[in-house]
Amino acid sequence: MNIVLMEPEIPYNTGNIGRSCVLTNTSLHLIKPFGFSLDEKQIKRAGLDYWQHIDLHEWDSLDELMAAHPESKFYFATTKTTQRYSDVTYKENDFIVFGPESRGVPVEILEKNQETCITIPMIKMGRSLNLSNSAAIVLYESLRQNDFNFGE
Repeated sequence: MNIVLMEPEIPYNTGNIGRSCVLTNTSLHLIKPFGFSLDEKQIKRAGLDYWQHIDLHEWDSLDELMAAHPESKFYFATTKTTQRYSDVTYKENDFIVFGPESRGVPVEILEKNQETCITIPMIKMGRSLNLSNSAAIVLYESLRQNDFNFGE
C-alpha cells in the first residue's frame, strides 16, 4: 500500500504516519512543499527509531506521482464526499491521498476524481479527525481487505 501526504504541515503527524507505514510495510509519499524540515527533531521523535526504516518518496507534485504510477488507483480522503472508505475495494498497489492538515485535498483535485473520493464517517460537530488517525483508519481497512499481506 501507499500513503500520500500532500504538503504536510505538522511534523508530528508525518512522524506518526511514517511509523505506521514502517510497521505495515507501506510506502510513504510526501508531496512538496513541506511545512517543516525532514531533519527536524519533532518528526523523528514522533516516528521514534522507525524513521530510518521508512520507504520514503518525495515528489514535487501530485501530477508527477500519478504519472509515475499510471497503473495504480488513487483514493482521495476528504470530508466532501459520501462514499465511505470502507465501501471501496483496495488493491495492494493503491495510493491513499491526504491533503494538508489545515485545508485538505484541493477542491479541483476532488472534482476531477469524484469516483475515488472517500470519507470517514463522523458526527457533524467537528471539522475532521486528526491526520495521523485518519491515515491509520484507512490504511488498516485497505490492509484488512488484502488479508494483511504486508509483503514481507
